[in-house]
Amino acid sequence: MEIKQISKWVVITGTLFIWIVKFLVRPFFELDEPARFFFNIMPNLAGSFLIPFGACWFFYGRNSWVAKIFSIRSSYDLRMVCLIGFIMLVVNEYLQQIPVFGRTFDYFDIIFSFFGLLLSYFVYSRLQLRYDRSFN
Repeated sequence: MEIKQISKWVVITGTLFIWIVKFLVRPFFELDEPARFFFNIMPNLAGSFLIPFGACWFFYGRNSWVAKIFSIRSSYDLRMVCLIGFIMLVVNEYLQQIPVFGRTFDYFDIIFSFFGLLLSYFVYSRLQLRYDRSFN
């Protein structure tokens, strides 16, 4: 199986997992504090984990100008995708302070988004080394 197919299934499975947590577990189950905290940060942790896989799935083998920015051909490209993704996550979190959006700002979301991206960096680079010999 090639890396694009693996990325596709990781993104689909991760998105379904996030939807289950956000729309089934959190609204319908009364959770005590350690579990509530875990399920509150889980969409950010899982969503940030999906960033390199989503970039691979959507931009692998394409030649548009956006694909040139987000395609992952080397470890440098992977670091840049993770860095740009983290910057976008932080900006999104700070935009939640504007009361128009009806969402809440939380530093834990930023922290666990960072950990999700860090984990994703190591997992994706291992997969890339395994399936793409030209990756350096």
